[in-house]
Amino acid sequence: MDISNIDWIPFWLSLKLAVMTTVILVFIGIPVAYFLSYKNFKFKTFLEALFSLPLILPPTVLGFYLLLLMGKNGWLGKIWEKLAGHQLAFHFEGLVFASIVFSFPFMVYPLISGFKSVPKNIIEASYTLGKSKVETLFKVILPNMKPAILTGITLSFAHTIGEFGVVLMVGGSIDGQTKVVSIAIYEAVEQLDYSTAHIYSIVLVVFSFLTLLILYLLNKKFEVKI
Repeated sequence: MDISNIDWIPFWLSLKLAVMTTVILVFIGIPVAYFLSYKNFKFKTFLEALFSLPLILPPTVLGFYLLLLMGKNGWLGKIWEKLAGHQLAFHFEGLVFASIVFSFPFMVYPLISGFKSVPKNIIEASYTLGKSKVETLFKVILPNMKPAILTGITLSFAHTIGEFGVVLMVGGSIDGQTKVVSIAIYEAVEQLDYSTAHIYSIVLVVFSFLTLLILYLLNKKFEVKI
């Protein structure tokens, strides 16, 4: 297999998309998971079911409705076009938004498990010592749920790297903008260019395996420390 003619830009776009999506999801996921873990309210079950929808919906269904939302006639698309000067769909920013929605449960639910795993007595002890809820969150709760945080980060990152249906619906296949590696593999197979598809696929398999391997090694390290 000749790698000299391989276009590596789809890998860069996939990596960029996964990093941006994961970072944003960390900042969104922690407060949402905290709220769902420690608060009881009337529509909690409804929200939990809503947040879980990306886990069971076909990516094409989710991608279709995101496309309607972000297109020129969608309310989000209209707002974005006024602010940025171009539509949200079929641009990299649209891929980021769609990936956040699609990977949301992969970040939030490990975090919820992590919050629930922290012993209540050490949280109550922190309050007894005069620590605020914010101080307790950052100095007590989050340090004691590192494996859950790491799991959410890794799953969100890996899931975004390999996503196909949603990004194809929302971003299409624009070279240098929205053509990520999963789409590049699909197009190579369509063109019967199996050599290129093999190279893209092997790199993606190795990268995904190493990501999971690092996750398991770090989780064992944290478990020993805890």
